[in-house]
Amino acid sequence: MRVHVTDLKTGDLLKNDVYNSSGLHMLMKGSTLSDDDIAKLLQHGIDYADVEHTTSDLHSDAQTLPSDQTRLLTNLFNDTIKGTESLFGQAMEKGFIDETQVDEILMTLTGQLEKQKDVVSLLLMLDGDNDYTYNHSLQVGMLAFYIAGWMGYNPEECLTVAKAGYLHDIGKSKIPSEMLHKPGKLTPEEFEEMKKHTLYGYEIVKESTQDEILATVALQHHEREDGSGYPYGLKGDEIHPFARITAVADVYSAMTTTRVYQTKQELISVLCELYSLSFGQLNAEVTQELIKHMLPNFIGKRVLLTTGETGLIVLNNPADYFRPLVQTSTAFIDLAKERDVAIVEIYIQ
Repeated sequence: MRVHVTDLKTGDLLKNDVYNSSGLHMLMKGSTLSDDDIAKLLQHGIDYADVEHTTSDLHSDAQTLPSDQTRLLTNLFNDTIKGTESLFGQAMEKGFIDETQVDEILMTLTGQLEKQKDVVSLLLMLDGDNDYTYNHSLQVGMLAFYIAGWMGYNPEECLTVAKAGYLHDIGKSKIPSEMLHKPGKLTPEEFEEMKKHTLYGYEIVKESTQDEILATVALQHHEREDGSGYPYGLKGDEIHPFARITAVADVYSAMTTTRVYQTKQELISVLCELYSLSFGQLNAEVTQELIKHMLPNFIGKRVLLTTGETGLIVLNNPADYFRPLVQTSTAFIDLAKERDVAIVEIYIQ
């Protein structure tokens, strides 16, 4: 069982050897962990360890989520997506949404997210056949919640950011369905209409919540640091901090999700693309927090390589964070050196 270091207990038995980010051997397979061992792992910046047995019945924050947690979260995500569909229907028909319903959804959702550290597994669980707009709203709210926490915002602020992220695309309820689901590229005229979802979103959120911050995030989530975004071409500090967080969550979710006109991209390669975008379009601090906290979640994940082989990610490569060390049934493959090999897909189990 893969367990976050902060959740290890004295007496846990290591299932595998533990190495630090430089490849230095730290602890041997079969070791029974002491308080000093756990402190040593923390000091060396190690995030996860595989344990054979634990002193507690359940590590609810394990890298591979227990089956009962998976069922609970799957049901929660499905209920949230259904609730999101209902909210979009309200916005389309009435021009406003029931804020009480939004708050109930968000309180239940964030209450569970607070217990989970493995964000990658949560994203993989959401990689389903649900309508893109509803699934995307949930993903952005979830990612915005985590990013705000990683950046040091207090719990109340984190909930506000999650709510803003969750509602960021509500203005798309006013965009014709055939345009939203068009399989090909939008015409210039269609794109101009699509961009209005930010304006519609501001109006719907402000009417429904009377909250200027939430409405501003709906308005600004497509603004970019270099002024290349829309609707107003704002730059840098002209963009609200919560809109900057939502923008990063929005781009990451959009690039890793299948849409009618786009095949999803592999999760780690998208982090690499976000890193490039942080030198101009996306806020650098927000992007770095996402990358820094997401990368450890990939350790222990099963992957499919372009060679057709499957394996496990065993180490984040200090030479190239986005091309990790993968262990297959026959070899260790250092993707930083084997540049012609790449990860095609990452699996939850």
